[in-house]
This record gives sequence, structure tokens and C-alpha cells, in this order.
Amino acid sequence: MMPREKRPRAIVAAVDLGRRDRPLEPELAEFCALIEAAGAQIVGQLVQHRESVDPATLLGAGKVIELRTLAEDTDAELLFIFNDLRPRQRKNLAKAQSLPIIDRTMLILDVFAQHARSREGKLQVELAQLRYRQSNLIGMGAELSRLGGGIGTRGPGETKLEVDRRRISMRVALLSRALAEVQTQRANRRPSSGADPLVALVGYTNVGKSSLLNALAKSDALVADRPFATLDPTVRRVFLADGRYIRLADTVGFITDLPDELVNAFRATLEELRGADLLIHVIDASNPDWPRQVRSVEAILVDLELTQPRLTVFNKIDTATSDHREPEGALRVSARTGQGLDALRAAIVEALA
Repeated sequence: MMPREKRPRAIVAAVDLGRRDRPLEPELAEFCALIEAAGAQIVGQLVQHRESVDPATLLGAGKVIELRTLAEDTDAELLFIFNDLRPRQRKNLAKAQSLPIIDRTMLILDVFAQHARSREGKLQVELAQLRYRQSNLIGMGAELSRLGGGIGTRGPGETKLEVDRRRISMRVALLSRALAEVQTQRANRRPSSGADPLVALVGYTNVGKSSLLNALAKSDALVADRPFATLDPTVRRVFLADGRYIRLADTVGFITDLPDELVNAFRATLEELRGADLLIHVIDASNPDWPRQVRSVEAILVDLELTQPRLTVFNKIDTATSDHREPEGALRVSARTGQGLDALRAAIVEALA
């Protein structure tokens, strides 16, 4: 029996600014789930309550000392920072303690890198990683090189962090050309205008879009209870009613404040949604934090200028609490039990009519 790979020990630090419109708890829990998905083991957590972040080190001086002590007491190997880090804050925080620092954008890029399967997906992720390093991490290679090849640095065709701006720019240009070629090839393979209508599933990450695709199409697309399990678009033919079929597409999940580098890298894939005849916004009915997730998805759809007709579908109703209340007109389904799927098929037929 092969020994289990040792997971790096990590501590998490965050500043709670006390915003009523965006409480820290649900987003921090989501951040920790991403850390676990990346393969690290959380062994300590430190949260500081402040009206504003410290301009020099994000955390206050006393908390930085406390953070250093926590790292020593837990034998931590990585430090994950929840809040946005400015270059000055990163540099000072790196000097004040010995752990490699991974911010939220680096973490999300890492999870994407683990899940990319197709050539296009791998190109998109590497391009996003390099653009982020190009705009944020140039000149900090010595500190960042301590990350080695683990969480926050891995990715298809990984480039060492110590490369200079010119070499990164050359690699970005090469990747951009390769990605354009792949996307041109995909565009040439698109079905003709006489094909079945295209319906796209959109929504927050891990709300069950792939499960819903499988339930409607009786297919076996990858389903995993982890963030961003689906990166590459998956399309299946779905029977709705006598003589009525659709092409149902599963797309990459969204997240609050999805890094600009990822939005830009995946823009060509996401903008294919403009060709969809109908969007189905899938929401996790079992998650009490669904209103925030919905706002995040709607903001990205607005940014992509997607104005097609839309159905709102609450999935996982079999595990939702009894006091859960959806907006008027929303459909309720369970991809796991099949509840509500007939009503969803009928609603798709009506919407396309």
C-alpha cells in the first residue's frame, strides 16, 4: 500500500473589517475549503478585528508577533492570507515571520491548476498565473522562491518565480498565441445554426451544476464535492419532450471576487455563453449563504454582458432547511433524488418557445 502524501501544515490569517454587507465568517470558511482543496492541512487560524488593515503589514504589530508564535507552536509550513495584500504589506510581512505567504488569488490559481485537464484549460491557467506574477510579484522572487513547487506555484508548464520581466512577457505572448489557436479550432468545430438549442448552466462553484447535467442527460461527467472541479466546458444532449432536445453545457463555477487574471484568461470560454439560447442559474439551496453567492454570479454575468433569458434553479433541495425561502418564480430541484427535474424540463421548453 502506497503511503499517503504528507499534506503541508498551514495557518490562516485574516482581518475582519466588520462589514455588515459582507460578514467575514462565510467567506473565510470558503477560503479554508479552498486551502483544503489545494491539499494543505489547516493547523491554526488567527483573526484580527480592525476598522482598517495595517498599511505596513496588514495585521497590527502585536498580531504579527502572535502570528509568528502560532507558526512556531503549530510547526506550520505555509501562511495563507485571506485579505488582499499590497506589495509593501507582503514584503514587510515576509520579513516579520519565516513562512512562505500565499494570498487568495495565488490559492485560487493553484486550485485551477490542479483541475485543468484540456490543453485549453492548462493554457488558460498558466497564462493567468504568469499575468498575476507579472503584475504583482516581480522583484520578490527571493522571498517567493521559498514556496518551491508546492501550493501556490504549481501549474501546467510551470515557470520559475525568479525569471525576469522580459522572460515572463515572452512566455505570456507565446501562451496567448497558442490559446488563440486552440480557441479558433474550437470555434470552427461549433455546430451549425440548425443544431439543437444551446442551454448553459452557470452558477457559483460547488452548487451541483455537474450533478444536474448528469441527472438531465443521464451522463457521467465528473462530479466532485470540491471547488472548481469543472474547468473545461462539458456539453451533453438532453431530451426534454417529444421531438425536443437541447445541448446542455456545464461551465466553470464562479466565486466572490474571482481574480481578474482568471476572468481574463477564461473570458473567451465564458463569452461562448453569449451563443447560448438560455442560461440556467443554479443555486445551492442547502447553503444559507446563497444570497451572497447569487450577487457574485450576477456581477460576473453583467461584466460578461450576458442578457439572454434566464431560469433560476435551486438545487439540493433534499438537504435544504425547512425555513429556506427562494425568490418568486424560482424552480426547486434535487439532482441527487430527481425531484423537480420534470418541471425543469417543462420550464426549459417554455423558455425556449
